Amino acid sequence: MKNGRLIILVAEDHPDDTVLLQEAFKRNGINMPVHVSPDGEDAMQYLKGEGIYKDRMQFPFPRVLITDIKMPKCSGLDLLAWLQNHPECNLIPKIVLSASAEERDVVRAYQLGANCYFQKPTTFKELTNLVRLTNDFWIHAEIPPLPENC
Repeated sequence: MKNGRLIILVAEDHPDDTVLLQEAFKRNGINMPVHVSPDGEDAMQYLKGEGIYKDRMQFPFPRVLITDIKMPKCSGLDLLAWLQNHPECNLIPKIVLSASAEERDVVRAYQLGANCYFQKPTTFKELTNLVRLTNDFWIHAEIPPLPENC
């Protein structure tokens, strides 16, 4: 991503998946800060800079969102729907990484503004390759600057 420091926000409720994703980042030399939210509700708080995330120096607005679909409290689809109604937060790339390959989930995610949808790979090697390809794409993409209020 050419515009600004990359902070990755990951909304994922399975700790094992989070560990594997972070290890895949490391294996690909992606050393940007990562914030993990255990559900969509926490991710919304982070995006709004509310509650414990109020200090934007400590919790900078992310430059990319990676979200699972099926999470407690607030699903990834609910998070995407919320983003559509909050244009000040909706400028970031939104990547869905889900175990679900159900057509209705894929269609709904794109309807709600997902920039891409990946089914979680079944091996760590495949995950590492997916992370590399995704990073190679987004690192070269032009994205809009962060809004003033984020």
